[in-house]
Parts: sequence; structure tokens; C-alpha cells
Amino acid sequence: MGRYIGPVCRLCRREGRKLFLKGEKCLSPKCPFERRPYPPGQHGRMAARLRRGRESDYARQLRAKQQAKRIYGVSERQFRRYFDVAQQARGLTGQVLLQLLETRLDNVVYRLGFARSRREARQLVTHGHFTVNGRRTDIPSYQVRPGDVIAVREGSRNRTFFREIIPAWAEGQKVPDWLERDLDNLSGRVLRLPERGDIDTQVDEQLIVEFYSR
Repeated sequence: MGRYIGPVCRLCRREGRKLFLKGEKCLSPKCPFERRPYPPGQHGRMAARLRRGRESDYARQLRAKQQAKRIYGVSERQFRRYFDVAQQARGLTGQVLLQLLETRLDNVVYRLGFARSRREARQLVTHGHFTVNGRRTDIPSYQVRPGDVIAVREGSRNRTFFREIIPAWAEGQKVPDWLERDLDNLSGRVLRLPERGDIDTQVDEQLIVEFYSR
């Protein structure tokens, strides 16, 4: 299955919570989820009423997996691959899974405040606007490591987007403790791998583990 290219606000409504997929719009009164906090479709309101208090264990596990997959913008095949890697690694599988998702290059660009959403970050990375340790990198799924320096490419810094829009947006965004940002130079450094307490994504990773362990 290819990447979802439809209206992302429908995904938030389907999951019954904000996934913050559209940056500034998600924080404004114009957010569709604020106006229609029920599943999309002809029978959305009815489905929301019927669903209350009647979810099975499988439904809760599925929703947790879908939420994580949609928040980080990865395909089903990619997500399963991340889970398989996490399962073979040392540590708690669920936490390692979130750690792998957090250290994707597109997510790091978003966490540093250099993009207003993960979808925008993925597009900027794909278009070659960022470097990792001085080398142009256009792979959103690139896994960063402690010590890596992520920066806006020299040839992109004079663009209005990076010169005016991003600095204004980034000033209001808190950078997690495992990252360090130099806003003047539009760069950031990975200080260490994120721990569970550093990840504010509201996903129950244990339910994901249970889903794949059925």
C-alpha cells in the first residue's frame, strides 16, 4: 500500500484525537477536529456513540498501532520493519520501537522546529534542504545517532521559508532534552538517544507490542 495522500484531518477524526499532522492549523480554531470530533463518513456520529465503552482488546491494540503509524507518517511495511528490529534489540520492545521512530531524520527536523509538521519535514528532507554531518541527505527515514549534526543546507538558508518563517515558528517550539538547537545557524545536534520520558507522543506502545504478538 502506498503512502496516504488524502486529507490528514480525517485521520485525526478517525482516531478520535488530535495527531497534530498539520502544524499551526492543529493549534487554531480552524482545526476540523475541533468542529467535528467524530469519525468521518456518513455514519460518523452514530459510530462514535456506538463505540463508547464497547472497544475490544484487539480494537484498542489496532488503534494504538494506527495512531503511531500515522503520527510518524510511515507505511505499514515500514512500521512492521521497525517493530521487527525493535523486537531483536536489547531493552523493552515498545520503547525501542518509539526510539527508532523518534530518531528518523524527518522527525528530528520536526523536533528541532525546522518544520511545522512531520509531513512538511519529510518533504523538506526529500527535497534536499538538510545535511547530516555536512553531507546532503534526502532520505527521511535516515536514522540519526548521538553526535550527528543536522543543519539546513547552505544553499537553502537564503530562502524566505528558512530566513523568516521557520525562525519565527521555531522560537515557540520546545526542543527535547536529547537534542540541542542553534537557531542562529539553523542547525542542531543529537546529544543522546531519547528515553521514554523524552518522548511526548501520546501512544501506548505496550498495546502495539500486544497487537504484533497475537
